[in-house]
Amino acid sequence: MVRAHASVLHLDLDAFFASVEQRDKPSLRGKPVVVGGTGGRGVVATASYEARAFGVRSAMSTREARARCPHAAFLAGRFRAYQETSAQVMEVLLAASDLVEPLSLDEAFVDLAEADLPDLEVPTVTAFAETLRSRVTAVTGGLTASVGIGTSKFVAKVASDLDKPDGLVVVPPGTETALLHPMPVTVIPGVGPATAERLRRTGVRTVGELASLSLDELVRQVGKAHGHALHALARAEDHRAVEVARSTKSVSVEGTYDTDLTDRSVMVGVLTRQAAQVAARLAEHGLSGRTVSIKVRRFDFTTLTRSATLPTPTDSANVIARTAAGLLADLDVTGGIRLLGVGVSGLADWIQEDLFADQAAADAPPVGDDPPIEPPTARGRDRDFPAGADVVHDEHGPGWVWGSGRGIVTVRFETRDSGPGPVRSLRADDPALHRS
Repeated sequence: MVRAHASVLHLDLDAFFASVEQRDKPSLRGKPVVVGGTGGRGVVATASYEARAFGVRSAMSTREARARCPHAAFLAGRFRAYQETSAQVMEVLLAASDLVEPLSLDEAFVDLAEADLPDLEVPTVTAFAETLRSRVTAVTGGLTASVGIGTSKFVAKVASDLDKPDGLVVVPPGTETALLHPMPVTVIPGVGPATAERLRRTGVRTVGELASLSLDELVRQVGKAHGHALHALARAEDHRAVEVARSTKSVSVEGTYDTDLTDRSVMVGVLTRQAAQVAARLAEHGLSGRTVSIKVRRFDFTTLTRSATLPTPTDSANVIARTAAGLLADLDVTGGIRLLGVGVSGLADWIQEDLFADQAAADAPPVGDDPPIEPPTARGRDRDFPAGADVVHDEHGPGWVWGSGRGIVTVRFETRDSGPGPVRSLRADDPALHRS
């Protein structure tokens, strides 16, 4: 049953990864910052609003981002700093309500019906949300959050995107369709480019036009499961509860082979095809997942499994394939294998805007390609100091890596509380320089 009050809150930290970098690196405050894969095949995870003014967006190739905003700071990102900051935010949310459903490091739903509120009327939840946003800013050292409140998860999620950054939008009960119907159909989770194009061919571009289609017509256009979901959401019907723990759902594909696979490149090719199938199934249902796993049955019938958990959910075939290939690289497949499979679990029903999951694979060569040729010594040293990494020098103190290459590491020596600091170039093998 749709809620009678606007009591579902969605909080989304603004340009999260880039904002953490600006907070911790005084010289970058107010300047363009791009976080993600920094190599030629990299993908932008998050861009600061200063970089977005130049047209840099999430999921854009790093090459294009550099062309649009060459003066930006391009950083590889720091998982630990993001995780620690996210934990601080989640503590604030859990103190406000017993029902908090994290979606990723920078997003969560909060059930206000479980908060200590005198009532759930619009003025009350609005004041509560303002206080909540202030607390988030205080505990994170200045980060801002955009918040949406509505009668369902869907409406709250849409509302949080309407006044970014640092905004608050409350959708009063009964006004949901008036808000949604003029919007493009892509506002509905699971309506990607392919589905949007299919709908466009039938004259459907807005949520209102989608709502005018019958259920039978939608099922014919996009399939039974997807059609039922779109039919409901176009009418602002979303009955999903805020859940503390998600159910353990997964999507997987595997195959058994009459002749054992012995060539590792063939195995990687199989994983790539399977990853594409898994990604297609995720996209069909508007899902993404954080944990990529592979299953291998060797020639002697022993079964091995390996998994890796990404920072944020992904539905990218490329990311799934690269992660699976990396997991396979750590396994001994001597003698051949008779079964191979790929799966994605830890599913979320929202495709994340931030693609930091791409970063772990972004700088790797495409599956099946030879790696780029580099001087081995310089390559090994430089990769110890990716752009943005925290370092400390025995003489100069703490700082962060501005860039590295050809055996040289350029460091800006500053901290969150120090103010902008000096820049020094050091040898990558300087014994006084350490990762921190």
